[in-house]
Amino acid sequence: MTASPFLRPPWDNLNRQHQAVSLGMWIFLVSEILLFAGLFAGYGVYRHLYPASFAKASAQTDIVFGTVNTAILMTSSLSIALAGGLARARLPRLAWYCLLATLVLGAAFLVVKGFEYREDIDKHLFPGPQFALGGTGPALFFSFYWIMTGVHAAHVSGGLAAIARLLIASRNEPAWLSGGGSEEATALYWHLVDVIWIVLYPLLYLNGRTHG
Repeated sequence: MTASPFLRPPWDNLNRQHQAVSLGMWIFLVSEILLFAGLFAGYGVYRHLYPASFAKASAQTDIVFGTVNTAILMTSSLSIALAGGLARARLPRLAWYCLLATLVLGAAFLVVKGFEYREDIDKHLFPGPQFALGGTGPALFFSFYWIMTGVHAAHVSGGLAAIARLLIASRNEPAWLSGGGSEEATALYWHLVDVIWIVLYPLLYLNGRTHG
C-alpha cells in the first residue's frame, strides 16, 4: 500500500497523525488563551480600580473602526469554516476560494487596524509625554489597548501566514485541504483569533458607551 504524501514521521498512518496534530494544536491554543487571560485579568483589576477613567478612555476609541473589524473577522470565521466543510465534501475548488476569502478578509482587518492606529496617534492617544488624556486611569486603559490589540494583530499576521502557506500548497495539490490535518489546525487557530477579538471588542470599545 502506497503511503500518503501527507504522512510525516514518526506516524505510520494518517489517522494517528491527524490526532497528534489536533492534540498539539489544542495544547498550543490553551497556551495562547493563558497569555490573553493574563492580559484580561490585569485589565479587569485596573478597570475595577479606575472604573470612571476606563469608561472615559474607552469612549475615545473609534467605534466605527472597531465594529467594522468585528464584522470582518466574523465573516472570515464563516469563510474558513465553509472551506473546511467544502474540503470534506470533496469540493476543493470552492474550498480554496473560501480560504482565499479568509486571507483577504484577514488582510483587510490589518489594513483597517492600521488606519485606526494612525488616527489614535494623530489624536495623541498613546501613553507618554503628549498623551491627550490626563490621569493614571486613562493611561492604563490605553496601555492595555495598545498591548492587547498589538498582540492580537501579531496573531492575525501569523494566521495569515498559515493560510497563505495552505493556499499555495493546495493550489496544485487540493488534497492539502483535507489530508494530514493542516486545514483543521489552521482553522482552529483562526477561530481563536476571532474569539479573542470578540472579547476585546466590548472591553475596549463598548465600556465607555454602555452607561449612556
